[in-house]
Amino acid sequence: MSSVSTKPYLIRAIHEWCSDHDFTPYLVVAVRGEMQVPMEYVKNGEIVLNISYNASRNLNLGNDYVSFSARFNGVSRDIMIPVGAVVSIFSRENGEGMGFEYEAPPEETPVASTPTLQTASTSHDAGKEDDDDEPPRPPAGRSHLRVVK
Repeated sequence: MSSVSTKPYLIRAIHEWCSDHDFTPYLVVAVRGEMQVPMEYVKNGEIVLNISYNASRNLNLGNDYVSFSARFNGVSRDIMIPVGAVVSIFSRENGEGMGFEYEAPPEETPVASTPTLQTASTSHDAGKEDDDDEPPRPPAGRSHLRVVK
């Protein structure tokens, strides 16, 4: 018996829950090269899409793909997303939903790289320690992540 992912079923369940309670379901997608999404709205390799029945047409939450038509700046676009690229689905109104692990497609599996060797510098400064170097500081601002119960 083959193992079937529960991810598409959970996406459909959260979408139905949002729709039943008049919430707006948002889908966060990790954008890959072969996807059919409006690239001008991609930020940090992700796109957030409103998949409510009011904002989309012909919505199909399938086992392999999420597909629908939506308007972006008045222009109708066909959207097709592999279910494996869905990072989360949540309600816009209260932030409740579910996050998923990113599933790399077979062609994106990382290839083991061979380590490279470099020769050490023989400059006269090589023996000196630089005491005034500080570790880099993390960027300021709020995190984009939220705790979902």
